[in-house]
Amino acid sequence: MERVQQIIEAIEKPDPSVGNRAQEHLDNLTKPLGSLGRLEELARELCVMRGTTELSQPQPAVTVFAADHGAALAGVSAYPREVTAQMVLNFLAGGAGINVLARQVEAVVRVVDVGVDHEFEDLPGLVKAKVAPGTADMTQGPAMTRQQVVEAMLVGARQAQELTDQGRDLLIPGEMGIGNTTASSAIAAVFTGQPPEKVTGRGTGIDDEGFERKVAYLKKALELHKPDPADPLGVLAAVGGLEIAAICGYCLMAASRRVPVVLDGLISTAGGMVAARLAPEAVGYFFAGHASVEQGQRLMLADMGLTPILDLGLRLGEGTGAALAVNILRAAVAIYNEMATFESAGVTGH
Repeated sequence: MERVQQIIEAIEKPDPSVGNRAQEHLDNLTKPLGSLGRLEELARELCVMRGTTELSQPQPAVTVFAADHGAALAGVSAYPREVTAQMVLNFLAGGAGINVLARQVEAVVRVVDVGVDHEFEDLPGLVKAKVAPGTADMTQGPAMTRQQVVEAMLVGARQAQELTDQGRDLLIPGEMGIGNTTASSAIAAVFTGQPPEKVTGRGTGIDDEGFERKVAYLKKALELHKPDPADPLGVLAAVGGLEIAAICGYCLMAASRRVPVVLDGLISTAGGMVAARLAPEAVGYFFAGHASVEQGQRLMLADMGLTPILDLGLRLGEGTGAALAVNILRAAVAIYNEMATFESAGVTGH
């Protein structure tokens, strides 16, 4: 925990005055004031996060953290548990949705086994960092020990450190884990104070009976543990997931290095939410890539004060919505850097 605390203490609150200077530049571009709306906001926010009014095009990286869940054995998902390991192989082969969308924005994709119930061979592109072969059934006891939570967080932190050392300056936390919408919905319920039925969605596409089973499962787990939102690590240990803990550490390390994070869907946002509760300043380095169909994600984003960049009805996860949002962030940077000012274009200003 000492290492986690060091990362948290290194996170500095962004300086809003940088945004004021960035806005002055935006207001001098050849357009009516504020006419590029959200693009201007995003360019300004990037300046604040990076602590400079000089913007370069982001160099994105996606890290897909994979882990299994005890909840998957309780019939809360439309897919069997072994799909987690099968999808890891699909990511490594470049055939998943996130691979396709990452290629569009020239993002590297790193796949990390932080808790899959399968022993992988040494494979190109796979980071083997298994903390445990999945979580325990949260209705019978804690999903993880606090020590496992910290170990998984440090796995995520190491990935962010390595990627930023390599010059990647926009990080996307992706994930894969059958049953992980259940853990994420539990986290959403704890931190937003909403009942399970308000934060729970259909995940991989469960039917009405499956949905009722999922809500009942969550109610049982939350009643058993009564997680304290003032103890974020305790919340993760009680009802979280190894990949969610890794995403939390990934977000914290990125924030400590002034590197923006683009959160994706429900699971990615749950990891960001825990990071935000551990280090409120970290939120100043988060973008919300998109609004998921999963209602728990929208509630967590609202709690953190984040407005989604896109709303396309997505619910795949993996980092796909966040990867799509990189296109919008790049457009914001291009506008900021490439539009003429009134003076340079010889246009009469406002």
